[in-house]
Amino acid sequence: MARPRSKIDITCQISKCSYYLKEDGKDIVKRGKNRAGHQQYFCKHCNSWFVETANTPLYHKHLPLDEIILICKLLVEKLGIRAIERATGHHRDTICRLLEDFAIHAEVLTQFLLKDVELTPFEVDELWSTVKKNKRELSVSSPE
Repeated sequence: MARPRSKIDITCQISKCSYYLKEDGKDIVKRGKNRAGHQQYFCKHCNSWFVETANTPLYHKHLPLDEIILICKLLVEKLGIRAIERATGHHRDTICRLLEDFAIHAEVLTQFLLKDVELTPFEVDELWSTVKKNKRELSVSSPE
């Protein structure tokens, strides 16, 4: 007799799949972890692999989650990019790319900050004020 499957809270993250982000009828199984330590999943409908961080601001990030949380908290405290660079030891381009990804995934990130990082709504508002201010100062033609 086969062991029953555990409940998986993730949906298919492949946009070509007919069960993309659909909870009903999904058929997803866990298939180990990749080299970065992220859980891998397999969708039996589209026969595709994806990781738990797909379609999130953390996708393809090599920083550990606790470092990203520290950077978020320092941004909430209104520290500048260079001050965060000195405090964390990460390059300012890394911090700026993280900010850009946060701006793209703002709605999902707001829920993450409120529930997982346990910030207050006022602290989240301060973070978005900092992101908006820094985005306004960037030039479109500035080299990276």
